[in-house]
Amino acid sequence: MITDIWEEFLDIVRQEAGSRVVETWFKAVMLKKWDMDQKVVYLQAPNIFVQNWIASKYMSLMQVNLSRLLHVNELKISFLVGEKDSSDIVGMQGAHLPVAMATKSSSASFSAPSKTGGYISSHYLFENFVVGPSNSLAYAAAQAVAQKPGTLYNPLFIYGDSGLGKTHLLHAIGNNIKQINANAAVLYQTADRFVNEFISAIRFDKVHKFKAKYQSIDVLLIDDIQFISNKEQTQEAFFHIFNTLHEAHKQIVFSSDTVPQDLKGIATRLRSRMAWGLVTDIYIPKIETKIAILKKKAQLNSEVLQDEVAYFIADTVDSNIRELEGALVRVMAFAALTKQPIDINLAKKVLTKKSHENVKPVDFSMIVHSVCKHYNYSLQELQSKSRSKEIALARHIAIFLMKKCTNKSLRDIGLFLGGRDHSTVMHAYSKIEKSIEHDQQLADTVKGIERTIC
Repeated sequence: MITDIWEEFLDIVRQEAGSRVVETWFKAVMLKKWDMDQKVVYLQAPNIFVQNWIASKYMSLMQVNLSRLLHVNELKISFLVGEKDSSDIVGMQGAHLPVAMATKSSSASFSAPSKTGGYISSHYLFENFVVGPSNSLAYAAAQAVAQKPGTLYNPLFIYGDSGLGKTHLLHAIGNNIKQINANAAVLYQTADRFVNEFISAIRFDKVHKFKAKYQSIDVLLIDDIQFISNKEQTQEAFFHIFNTLHEAHKQIVFSSDTVPQDLKGIATRLRSRMAWGLVTDIYIPKIETKIAILKKKAQLNSEVLQDEVAYFIADTVDSNIRELEGALVRVMAFAALTKQPIDINLAKKVLTKKSHENVKPVDFSMIVHSVCKHYNYSLQELQSKSRSKEIALARHIAIFLMKKCTNKSLRDIGLFLGGRDHSTVMHAYSKIEKSIEHDQQLADTVKGIERTIC
């Protein structure tokens, strides 16, 4: 039973966070014991490094999903390292209470949320944000807002591609304001969670409570605002919340993947308000900043990164900061698990281990190109809100292949395909996965498209 539950949990992690997270971290961990009476889950990690990383990054993911799989409302997680109990037990009293874990080399906690639970992670601070030409204006604006919320730049709108540090800055603003004024009502919320909360409020006839809660906030931090696109009722509610907060000189901060005027599916009056304050961007950093980020990240994990190793990793990863840090994490994890020092040879072994196989990396653009070519549609049509049977099928196949052929998360896939939420993406993936089991023609079509990608 325990083994089955853990395997089911790993499947959930693959869908929510990507297969790379499972292969790098969770495959090294075992569900050792479930104490039903005390409601404690015992997880065995191979070493402190793995324990610390999983505890700081994925505790909420573990608590929510293991609680559901084990059919309990309150659950504690205790880590075992080797045969010893680390005595780090984390309690969860309800699905949305803050998590805090103290570890020997690192720590991560979440400040108590406002009544609806948008957590501010203490891991993201101004002090551990590496500043360079690519993000200096956004960083300076975020600091100014944190020092004088509601007076300088209101709203502050930060835009840029995924994985470049927008979320880090939003949390850093929240943490800094709470340090200055512990009584400030600060709420960090993702736009998709805001939408889901509003839908729930409509369903249970609690819209008035929903609006009252948000209108009482001192600082509202909304991540990925593009996800309220084409949701008219949600936008109407948010429009009034925005006006109330802004008129009361309460601080509002947005992040997005594009500038306000280019946000499709969002009402003009709302887009114009998003641009009332300061609009600033973050873009992919140059190699010098990437090296500084890697060295800072290694230092935070009590590692000293050699210059040639930092340069190699920075030169190898040319996408975003999240991928850059992911590469460093894989190197550090491999070194910790194999008890080897981090040097250039180990870094090359971990990051270029598939190069001799001549494997062609697959990305979203390649997959969509093949799907569009087969069905004679454009990328814009797949990203549109059209629900025609033909376009929906092509879109679902694209989602299925994106999840199967890449390590990207459901959130990344949804963002690429017009800002769809992860539940929509999961539904499409599951639908194709089940259909090809009994529809041979569809199975042949999917296989044929897949062959053109690789």
